[in-house]
Amino acid sequence: MKSGLHIGLASSLLVILLATACVEDNVSISVSDDLFDQGQPDTLGLQKPDQLATFTVYEPRDGDNAYNHGVVLFPFQGVLYAQWQTSLKDEDSADTHVVYAWSEDEGETWSEPVVLYQEQEDAIATSGGWWVNEETLVAFINVWPEREDEIRQGYTLHMTSEDGRAWSRAQAVTGKDGEPVPGVIEQDPHTIEGGRIVTAFHVEPGLTVAPYFTDDPLATSGWQRGRMDNLEADGHVSREIEPSLYSRPDGSVVMLFRDQDSSFQTLYSVSRDAGESWTTPELSAFPDSRSKQSAGNLPDGTVFRVNNPVPNRARYPLVVSLSEDGALFDRAWLLRAGGEDMQPMRSEGLYKRPSYSYPKSIVWGDYLFVAYATNKEDVEITRVPWQDLVQE
Repeated sequence: MKSGLHIGLASSLLVILLATACVEDNVSISVSDDLFDQGQPDTLGLQKPDQLATFTVYEPRDGDNAYNHGVVLFPFQGVLYAQWQTSLKDEDSADTHVVYAWSEDEGETWSEPVVLYQEQEDAIATSGGWWVNEETLVAFINVWPEREDEIRQGYTLHMTSEDGRAWSRAQAVTGKDGEPVPGVIEQDPHTIEGGRIVTAFHVEPGLTVAPYFTDDPLATSGWQRGRMDNLEADGHVSREIEPSLYSRPDGSVVMLFRDQDSSFQTLYSVSRDAGESWTTPELSAFPDSRSKQSAGNLPDGTVFRVNNPVPNRARYPLVVSLSEDGALFDRAWLLRAGGEDMQPMRSEGLYKRPSYSYPKSIVWGDYLFVAYATNKEDVEITRVPWQDLVQE
């Protein structure tokens, strides 16, 4: 009897532990019911922080490159760098290439843009973002070859600099096997607990998003693909694309995705083993305009997400939302509003429309910096003291 009792108790305990583990793995991402007032489309009923400031990185004039997009920031040796893709008029036209500029006063004034990388023929280049390891600045470049079958896919190069001005020749970003990673890098790598670097690549064939991780502190080699089952999708683009990520207090990592299926909500996946395996993406009730977005952790651990939290294709307003536990987002601040806060678009171009588009963010010193393209035309940043965001 005692033996049977012990076995029964052990079995019951195992069932309880397994059930608890399943509940913990099933993180549900949500927002407070009254957080966003969709009846006020320009502001969502939100307020701006008192010390918020917006600065222009680049404003094209007559004859300048009027298409500018994919802005990414990173600090290096006390200087803030901005990288983006640009062309004379149209998105993804044959002259699309990557430029960068820098600021020595925390984003208030900027240098003239300088060409970082330009393909010579039969391909375009777009911004892949930045990384820093000690005294080395890394620039990632996404290259998109012209293809007869019109399947959009590409690969990732990297360049390095010790001063932010002189750059090495471009080389392939490689996996643990030493071979080039077969895809384009997402502009949002993060260091997680333990020092591992996690991001995503959109890999061949086409653009299928996949989490990747590396233990190379330079983030240019050693990349390994995390295990994640993608949702069903038509064509050569996965349903979940263009993610960002943050860490939860329990050490798990949450990756947020744009939903290419036009639910205008947010897809998410969770990893509890430092990026090696991920849950199958699920829909959350967090509204999203079907655009790139940005997420991360403030220095006190608070989770933030920057996006256009609207249930349609309007890429405004620009909002930062906050969560203590990385599950319930119950606070939000307005960064840029629609209406009078948005300057008019000055030139025509393919896919251009009124928008605060593709925000990417970085915490540096006392500030949260958010970079974006207004109307896919003006390169701008908004800066706010991060402690102002978490005040009660």
